[in-house]
Amino acid sequence: MQQRPIYLDHAATTPVRPTVLEAMLPFFTEAYGNPSSIHSTGRGASVALQKARQMLADLLGARPSEIIFTGCGTESDNAALRGIAAARRAATGANRIITTPIEHKAILQTAEALRDHHGFALTLLPVDGDGRVPIEAMADALAAPDEVAIVSVMAANNEVGTIEPIAELGALCRAAGVPFHTDAVQAGGKLDLTVSALQVDAMSLGAHKFYGPKGVGLLYLRAGTPFHAYMTGGSHEGGRRAGTENVPLIVGMAKALELAEAERATEGPRLRALRDRLIGGMLEGVDGAALTGSAVHRLDNHASFVIDGADAEGMLIALDLAGVAASSGSACASGANRPSHVLDALGIPPAQAAGALRFSLGAATTVEDIDYVVGELPRIVERVRA
Repeated sequence: MQQRPIYLDHAATTPVRPTVLEAMLPFFTEAYGNPSSIHSTGRGASVALQKARQMLADLLGARPSEIIFTGCGTESDNAALRGIAAARRAATGANRIITTPIEHKAILQTAEALRDHHGFALTLLPVDGDGRVPIEAMADALAAPDEVAIVSVMAANNEVGTIEPIAELGALCRAAGVPFHTDAVQAGGKLDLTVSALQVDAMSLGAHKFYGPKGVGLLYLRAGTPFHAYMTGGSHEGGRRAGTENVPLIVGMAKALELAEAERATEGPRLRALRDRLIGGMLEGVDGAALTGSAVHRLDNHASFVIDGADAEGMLIALDLAGVAASSGSACASGANRPSHVLDALGIPPAQAAGALRFSLGAATTVEDIDYVVGELPRIVERVRA
């Protein structure tokens, strides 16, 4: 009998670790200064801000000056596309944005807005049935590199968990002299994000995906990458992002990523074993269930399916009543009542995509949780189909 709520929606958000909360608390109260102030209270906040910046830079293999603090991963994605594309066009005339059809809407809708309202051209790279970008497709798209303002490919897909060949794609962009950005929001704390190994010029992260607070993110911007400030009104963040820095949340983000990185070598295999147990149980026990995304190049904590003849909303409601939190895809698109653009790009028909389920595991997930879910799903699917 399941005794407690089972949370399997860590791709949407994660709980803040107690140690992260503890690190943040002083900066809401006694150390509350504005880090731009010159008095002692402000200087204390400034010291904490710079320590967090140094910690995050060290974790990513970057320089502190290459870290820009933002309000979330979505803002970081917007900043990268808008800031780099505008600067590249102003400097060189490059006017094309290259991305993929499976990106988070923070990238896709921003790219579309730049096309529709600012005159940029937009190229969407093809993906295979697993959602991976073929290396040769990137090479073809870079045939005229002087025309390309920026390339953006996500590190790992939020809906189907597929990991992209970022280092290989980055190498092509580096050789062509084209700025390369990756939305690594889903990969934070799960994959090696050393920026030199990935060969990225820009990378976006959001703290609440790795047990940090909501409302804070970062943009890594490699030194020398052209960039126009997308928010004005102050000289914060080296003039690249105006607005008083949110010191408590930034401190929490740094602590959360430090802890996630320290545990990645042990937590990854544990989650992978649970994920594979869930995938095996679903494919064996649920008639009409099919895995979406790559079976090999997949986030350790991510399992996604389509289930024939079963409506996703009905399954999610039934799971919730059974004490299990899951999702049908991106939390940012929930309630949209439209077929997933990711599943569509993978060639999954709309009728089948209507039965999409996503389970994303986390630190509290146990074998018992997985076995409970696998045991409940056949009965839930049968009821929903009926």
